[in-house]
This record gives sequence, structure tokens and C-alpha cells, in this order.
Amino acid sequence: MGAQLARNNAPILSALPLRLPACVLLRRPLLIRLLRWFAAAVLLWLLVGWIAVLALRFVPPLTSAVMLERQASAWLHGEADFHLRQHWVPWSAISPYAPLAMVAAEDQKFPFHHGFDLDSIHRAIDDADDGARLRGASTISQQTAKNLFLWNGRSFVRKGLEAWFTVLIEWTWPKQRILEVYLNIAEFGNGIYGVGAASEAYFHTTPARLGAAQAARLAAVLPSPRRLHADRPSAYVLRRADWIARQMRQLGGPGYLQRDSAPAQRATDDRGSHRSNTSRAHGR
Repeated sequence: MGAQLARNNAPILSALPLRLPACVLLRRPLLIRLLRWFAAAVLLWLLVGWIAVLALRFVPPLTSAVMLERQASAWLHGEADFHLRQHWVPWSAISPYAPLAMVAAEDQKFPFHHGFDLDSIHRAIDDADDGARLRGASTISQQTAKNLFLWNGRSFVRKGLEAWFTVLIEWTWPKQRILEVYLNIAEFGNGIYGVGAASEAYFHTTPARLGAAQAARLAAVLPSPRRLHADRPSAYVLRRADWIARQMRQLGGPGYLQRDSAPAQRATDDRGSHRSNTSRAHGR
């Protein structure tokens, strides 16, 4: 009897509208709104980032994220004697040996790649697979993106943002502009940023008067600028500076950076071996 009654009432029950709990109905629009706000925030952030990169193609940056981070660290740790030194120096007032030394030391394929040195990335991965410590394979473009917009440290989030800004910089800036900004924001010592402040602090000269040996010594401290000193070079800094000077000559001098096409592999085998050892020692 009861079963028969249930069967008879089944069409009536099925015809009744299904009513979800009010909390579920309220959550759906809220979730959709949150997703829309998140998507809009991401798009806005990407747009602002691209506008900033575009503007900095023409306007010298007043500071950088890494400089602000270092200044904040000094305040938080009570470093009362800390003084940040940096001033902008245009490309025309920089010795041609300075950018060549940075390229010879850090990224010899800089004139030819589009922001990423895939060969160095593959070598770093192979070394890690062989049991070596995972070392960095960042190009000058990547270092510029990181120094200018991001923070120090290792994380997938930071590396992802670094890759995004690297692509924007490579799309928006000519190679000379990338080098010009890099030379003005790179850290060369504790509180010393840019080739202008470094030239004055270490060699008591202007960046326009830097010689090849002095430029090589500045580039030699880049793996660890707070521990290594260009004005009081250790045996390691002297050896590395000599190697950089040889690479500068093998690359063909300052004209290497003005070539539209040239063998990108020149001297990179020697560079790869040296940088591998250096990176493992300093964790770059």
C-alpha cells in the first residue's frame, strides 16, 4: 500500500522545483565576483608592469626594488652607518670596457639571445642531475628584471615574475638600454650600486675613465659583492679579473657589443667551465 502510494505520488514530487539552501545560492555569485576581481587585478597588474617597463625605456629609474630592499634591511637591523650610494650615469658617459666586462663575466651570449640562455639552463639542470648544487643560469636581462622590479631570494613565484619582466624588457628595450640600466643598478659592494658610485668608491675616477683592468675587477665581484672587494681584491678576485680580461680580448673588445651577428659560441666553452665552478662556489 505504501509502495503503491509512493509510486503514485512520484510524478508530483518530481514536478516540484528543486530548492537549494540559501547559503549555496549566496556563495555562487560571491565566488564568481571574487574570480572576476582576481582576473581584473591580474590584468591591471600586468598592464601597470608593462607601462612601467615602457616608461623606463626612456626615463632613468630613481631606484630599484633590490636597493629599496637593502635600505629597508639596514633600517630593520639598526645599521646606523649604512649609506646607499648610487647615481645615474648615461651610456655615453660610461667606458666601453664596463659593459664588455659585465657581458664577458656574466652573459657572453647577451647580444644574441632573447632574454634566456637555454644552453646555460640545460647545463645547470644537467649538473644538478649529476649531483651538483643547482646553480643559477640568469642572463643580464633576467638580472636586470630581478634587480629593478623584484626581490632577492629563490622561489618559483619570483622566478615566474622574473621571466615575465624579462620578456617585457626584451620586447620593449634595445640591448644597449638593458645594459645601461643594468650597469646603473647592479650591486658592486655593500651599499654601492651602479658603475658610477663603484668607480668613485673603488678607483676614485669617473665611469668614463675606467680601463679594461678596472672594469674587469668590478665585474669580478659580482658573484658576491658584499664579500668580495674591487679595491682590496683577494687572490680569487684577481684570478677572476684576469680571466674576465682574457675573455674581453677573445670576444674582440668593445666592438663585440655593436655587432649585429657574430659567432655567439666564441669563448663560451671556457666561460661555461669557469662560471660553473664560480656559480657552485657562490650559489648563483
